[in-house]
Amino acid sequence: MIVGNAEHLAEQLVARGDLKRLADDICSAGERGAELTQRLLAFSRKQLLRPVETECSKLVESMHKLLRRTLREDIEISTNFDPALRQAFADPVQLESAILNLALNAQDAMVSGGRLTISTANASLDVGDHNTHPDVGPGEYIVIAVTDTGSGMPRRVLERAFEPFFTTKEVGKGSGLGLSMVYGFVKQSNGHVTIYNEPGLGTTVRIYLPAVLAKTQSAPLAVEKDVVQSGSETVLVVEDDPFVRSYAVMSLESLGYRVISAVDGRRRSRRSPQRRTSTCCSPMS
Repeated sequence: MIVGNAEHLAEQLVARGDLKRLADDICSAGERGAELTQRLLAFSRKQLLRPVETECSKLVESMHKLLRRTLREDIEISTNFDPALRQAFADPVQLESAILNLALNAQDAMVSGGRLTISTANASLDVGDHNTHPDVGPGEYIVIAVTDTGSGMPRRVLERAFEPFFTTKEVGKGSGLGLSMVYGFVKQSNGHVTIYNEPGLGTTVRIYLPAVLAKTQSAPLAVEKDVVQSGSETVLVVEDDPFVRSYAVMSLESLGYRVISAVDGRRRSRRSPQRRTSTCCSPMS
């Protein structure tokens, strides 16, 4: 709602640069708030995941250009892939975000430059591992390890590394949600995450994700083209939230539609029982 209305306002203020900048600032603040909320959902394991069979080595390889653009020039990037790596069952978008977070944390630990290594491997966790980590079941996993040659973490920092909002950075330099987001994503994916640390020598964060052992047949999803539809028909918007209803009406009218709005279907029928509509729209359905 906040971002949607601010974007619409910015479009109307193109000729007023000073006011458009204010609207753009509202958009940016709303997007940052949405990102913060998403990271909190990740930590609490309540974000929406879309897990699929994922080739982790290819995913990491595809991130090389992104990492090269994002990290400082004094950070060397290397990879080490298991050629017989199984597929992982995970959300590739969230996995990419987790790896990027780990890479950024690694960069911060290498103040004077260093090497970032991302490796993949198969792993089997047995009953002994389960006894050590009761929240992780025995089985086959894919391991993605992110290693830096930085300063490592003091014990007091290591013990709190996955806590939300915990950060060693100065105010305004970080939210403290990077590692907690990684932790939440991995746990929600039925995986496990560990930190191996040697102060003064570097840190390795390992992500364990469930391996796909049997090939499953799944129908490919149809690709939807991102096309904005416009028209002149009459549209009925039924929504009990006044802010959502107002935004839906504004958006549809900007596309040329005639819009009738109502809190619910019965109230609309009492107000205008004879008027015909081409479409009935419930924005939150």
